[in-house]
Amino acid sequence: MTASQAGPAPSEEPVESAEADRLRDLLRKPAYRKVLVFSALIGVPVSLAAFWFLAGLHELEHVMWADLPKALGWDTPPAWWPLPLLAVAGILVGLVVTHLPGAGGHVPAYGLHAGEASAAAVPGVIIAAFASLPLGAALGPEAPLIALGGGLALLFRRLVRAPATPQSTALLGAAGSAAAVSAIFGNPLIAAILLIEVAGVGGPQLFVIMLPALLSSGVGAVVFTGFGRWTGLETGSLSIHFPTAPPRLDTGDVVWSIVLAAGIGALVHVVIIAGRLIAVFVAASTFVRTVICAVAAGGCAALYTLVTGRTPVDVASSGQATLAGLAEDPHAWGVGALLAVVLFKSAAYALCLGSLRGGLVFPVLFLGAAAGVLLAPLPGLGVIPAVAAGMAATSAAALRLPVSSVALVVLVLGNAETIPVVILGAVTAFVTGELLPTGPPVMRRRPPEDETAGDEAGRGRDAVQG
Repeated sequence: MTASQAGPAPSEEPVESAEADRLRDLLRKPAYRKVLVFSALIGVPVSLAAFWFLAGLHELEHVMWADLPKALGWDTPPAWWPLPLLAVAGILVGLVVTHLPGAGGHVPAYGLHAGEASAAAVPGVIIAAFASLPLGAALGPEAPLIALGGGLALLFRRLVRAPATPQSTALLGAAGSAAAVSAIFGNPLIAAILLIEVAGVGGPQLFVIMLPALLSSGVGAVVFTGFGRWTGLETGSLSIHFPTAPPRLDTGDVVWSIVLAAGIGALVHVVIIAGRLIAVFVAASTFVRTVICAVAAGGCAALYTLVTGRTPVDVASSGQATLAGLAEDPHAWGVGALLAVVLFKSAAYALCLGSLRGGLVFPVLFLGAAAGVLLAPLPGLGVIPAVAAGMAATSAAALRLPVSSVALVVLVLGNAETIPVVILGAVTAFVTGELLPTGPPVMRRRPPEDETAGDEAGRGRDAVQG
């Protein structure tokens, strides 16, 4: 009996030793060291491209939603303002999806994806993002940045005539994506954590892929920060500041955060499924139905303004600026306004997820914060813990990446006191979503022009793992 219990131990040790040896052998290869050097170098141009991409989006959004209405005599955009803007967005995105390589990037309703980088898709990704985000799509910029960074990394490899292998395609695509994503989140570590969960890697493969990504994102973050200070241009900041210090957590905060996260997670799960159903609807007649869904999203913003009297920007935007305002003065929002923004923005979000191009993160962070402020009057629940749990729940339910969600929300909140409720909220919402029906299957459409790049990346990941 004793011998049989001790038997498996010797057979496990060689497996771990073989994996470690395989990793060391790969790190000793000149080809891999060249990839590391190139990853550090591409962090510079990719971060500069990400800077101008974000600055351009920020400036165009300000023109469309602030400067232009004021030039026409309105202090804030009128209720009908989102309708023509999103109609134009639908037309442009429909043309990109039907005519350009890469279809403007992946459909947001199917989540974030890495490892599908393509230089040919970069023009379509940029055009679709500039057509969607500044014109009122309830989406964020992180998904286009992932595609932009990975595609540019492969483009730079082609320009310098570096050898193109399946392994280098996978590694450089991840490195470029990490450099670009670290720009929007302001932290290279968040980019690395996000890519770990998106790529779904582990063991020796984790180290092999993440070393180039960390190098590229670290160099890119330094360049991005310095260049932003030098030019004085704004790219937006994903951070919030409350008027009061975070309180000490008590039993009510902890208990309510679990209940709140379960409910919010279920609701966001329904919104994501709705987005996937809309994506299936749009795929049957891409151009016409993209325009229809975009105008419908504009209608949600218009109805919100008619009902509440507030600006349609609350609904027809990523929610980044509105989130900061909500945190600075949560009591400026009445119960009716909070209910309306949660309902109408959720509807617009689902419509944009299935039709336009952008990312999932920013809108769900705002929705979680708004739901937290709405539910904060519950007995024993504070505003800041409620917002923290709400943001963690919505991001985990939408992204299906619990570790990234925790790290991202902690970064946005900028304090350590609420970490326990952030973790509880993310885990509860993630488990809730996993137990609910999954809805339509994930359809990852790739045009013929991108099949070679995608196949190379897939073979590269297999080569690294093997």
